[in-house]
Amino acid sequence: MNLQSMTGFARATAEHSGAAVAWELKSVNGKSAEVRLRLPTGFERLEQAVRQAVQKRFSRGNFQATLTLGKAAAAQAQPVVNEAFLKDLAGLARRLQEQFGTAPASADGLLALRGVLDVPEAVETEEERAAADAAILTCFNKALDGLEQARTDEGAALKGLLSGHIDAIEALTLRAEADPSRELAAIRARIAEQVKLLMDASANLDEARLNQEAAFLATKADIREEIDRLKTHVASGRALLTAGGAVGRKLDFLAQEFNRESNTLCSKSNAAAVTSVGLELKAVVDQFREQVQNLE
Repeated sequence: MNLQSMTGFARATAEHSGAAVAWELKSVNGKSAEVRLRLPTGFERLEQAVRQAVQKRFSRGNFQATLTLGKAAAAQAQPVVNEAFLKDLAGLARRLQEQFGTAPASADGLLALRGVLDVPEAVETEEERAAADAAILTCFNKALDGLEQARTDEGAALKGLLSGHIDAIEALTLRAEADPSRELAAIRARIAEQVKLLMDASANLDEARLNQEAAFLATKADIREEIDRLKTHVASGRALLTAGGAVGRKLDFLAQEFNRESNTLCSKSNAAAVTSVGLELKAVVDQFREQVQNLE
């Protein structure tokens, strides 16, 4: 499965019975699939179907869907003349002209009077409404296809970035593992030097006890477990990126684990070189987690 970003935009258009249909879809980051709709008056009936279509396709993201409908060029409603009312008005105009000398009434003047000319609203049948809804939803699915492709394209770019971050984490982990300060001879020399300095500073110190404490501190400062866990997390991250799908939450959890091991490595380090590696790790992990927030 492909990785998907949670950000994308798509637009789809169609025509039904001479009327233009247009959908615009936009998605941004979100914890779940939340849908906000902008529908023309009278088309609220489509809301449930639209929400279900989005949530069937996507598991995360904040979505905004806008439907725009143009008027049909054909099927214009035919005007209806109230001939009886028009006849009465014409007769009244003639009487006024004869009795009071008013100007004769014109046809366009009479037709402009309220109630003479009426343009009735078209009555939509159940079959026509069902056909219109089907055409609008077909156009919406086309827009969903475009949005899915846009999110997939961005997901592919994010996969490349995240893979690069995981490679960097692995390289830094191996650098910490191979640092000369972790070699047994170096550890022994460092402990021996510390014990000698303490013994020289005070003759009352028990050398055997100091050696025990030094060995304990050396064991406590060992970063073998952190390195092993970092290697395991690197393998897990690569497996998730390869599997694809909605792995954003899992990768976010993995980023937290990376950060935890980086912090522990820094706190346990007894060498400047290893501390430097730990700080670099933290920086890369922060970049990794920031990009993961964009994944579905």
